[in-house]
Amino acid sequence: MEMSIEQKKATPKVERKKGGFRTLPFIIANETFERVANVGLHVNMILYLLQEYNFDPATGAIVVFLWNAVSNCIPMFGAFLSDSGLGRFRVIALGTIIDLAGLVVLWLTAIIRRARPECHNEEACAKPTSFQLLFLFSALALMALGAGGIRPCTLAFTADQISNPENPQNERTLKSFFNWYYVSVGVSVSISVIFIVYIQVKAGWAVGFGIPVGLMTFSTLMYFLGSSLYVKVKPNKSLLTSFAQVIAAAWKNRHLSLPPTNSDAWYFHNDSILVQPTDKVRYVT
Repeated sequence: MEMSIEQKKATPKVERKKGGFRTLPFIIANETFERVANVGLHVNMILYLLQEYNFDPATGAIVVFLWNAVSNCIPMFGAFLSDSGLGRFRVIALGTIIDLAGLVVLWLTAIIRRARPECHNEEACAKPTSFQLLFLFSALALMALGAGGIRPCTLAFTADQISNPENPQNERTLKSFFNWYYVSVGVSVSISVIFIVYIQVKAGWAVGFGIPVGLMTFSTLMYFLGSSLYVKVKPNKSLLTSFAQVIAAAWKNRHLSLPPTNSDAWYFHNDSILVQPTDKVRYVT
């Protein structure tokens, strides 16, 4: 990938003593096991809501849809936070911990019997209480927040480790990495959809949710074990700061009088053929 002169100037210089391919197993393991742990839950969650929480199909579909929508929207805020505030390493770390907490809470809903509504027979199933719904939705919300910290930053964070503009083979190295990265993503999603869903159906929800918890715990440990090896690029200046400065300047100058209509009094021509603006903010000659 080629960078313009402005991008090269804006890119912080980092020490090459850190980073490199030795950091990839830690980061790729974090991303891979996170997907294996979470994708299978998204696929089979509708059955869990119907069978264990006695949701009707329409309500269950709405809950799963909203959960997927939030999980796919929050990464935009995670990317913004990493670029303008905390940096990629901290956002991924925070997302990993939050995601693990969400998986543990969901696992507890399958272990603790009182966390789910009672069902004595197929015709006498109680509706979930407010506490039970809060317990369930807290797990889904935590997992969505965790995904918002991991997914938008992992690829860029890994590129920070192996990108070296001074190396003539840098572009080829990055292309090769991106290829293998998406191969690992595809394999992890396939494994999750096939095996995690199968285990949930055959071994029960407690085991089916417990395995993702174990995988995510291993993912978290792998990520933090490589902490001393990572290249941690500092975030850029907050975008909100510049935006707030523009708004503040506009508000401060809101009472300033308009310039005179005589263009010669406030235009510096400098041999320009543009003389004065029209009411539609277009120039006439």
